Amino acid sequence: MRIEPPPAEVVDSIVHTALAEDRALEDITTQATINPQLNAFARLVAKQEGIVCGLDIAGEVFAALNSKIIYETHSPEGTAVTPDMLVAVATGPAQPLLAGERTALNLVQHLSGIATLTRLYVDLVAGTNCVILDTRKTTPGLRDLEKYAVRCGGGTNHRRDLVQMAMIKDNHRKAIGQQADTLVEAVTTIRQRAPGIPVEIEVDSLDELGAAIAAKPEWILLDNMTIEQMRNAVGLVEGRVKLEASGGITLELVAEIASTGVDAISSGALTHSAPALDISLDIVFEDSVS
Repeated sequence: MRIEPPPAEVVDSIVHTALAEDRALEDITTQATINPQLNAFARLVAKQEGIVCGLDIAGEVFAALNSKIIYETHSPEGTAVTPDMLVAVATGPAQPLLAGERTALNLVQHLSGIATLTRLYVDLVAGTNCVILDTRKTTPGLRDLEKYAVRCGGGTNHRRDLVQMAMIKDNHRKAIGQQADTLVEAVTTIRQRAPGIPVEIEVDSLDELGAAIAAKPEWILLDNMTIEQMRNAVGLVEGRVKLEASGGITLELVAEIASTGVDAISSGALTHSAPALDISLDIVFEDSVS
């Protein structure tokens, strides 16, 4: 199944911002020491097991630096790789290959790390009806790429931003109570202002669950609840609203949480704590310059 890539304009903006940050077009070392006529062959090679993501974006890095570079991926986005597996190649002028090496690797390693961690979570809930969701805990400016990496890992994107979905969190509930409003009134107001936008209410205890159910949101988020509390919440809701478990989610607990019957488990760790996947870029230079 094809994984929907990030919008082309988003990728283009991020790539150009990253290259500008590195001042790749002014690379002192490369421009001073490398003959502009020298060509090279670059190999992107996986150094550990994982799920690869961002190879196409690395290609955009090199394309932005020089249109003469020929770039080809050897592993489709979202596929498993093993140590020493060739995942992509780039052929062309040596100067832009050297100038773009770090930017390309930073993006591929980071996104592949997110995809790899996501796949670990997804595999642990296999056989249940529970899905793994990401959050808005993303690197500023990289949200669309990081959520793409979650998709490559088999996860599901939750709300992208503050408009795509309405979420009444703990601080919203406090403010609503301070205003002497109810959750029913709050949800009604949201639906009047933004028809068709799904609503989620966060609750911290089973005591708060009744009022949340009465407001009839599409989702209720169970925040930092115990396994027993989650099971009880599933029983109380009886399928009237989807339940999301969040807070304190770990690889050690995720399978047991899924077994409670919740519909989804969200984890900010997918994007803010995933270690980079080790991928190298090896360059071989031509024997002579014409």
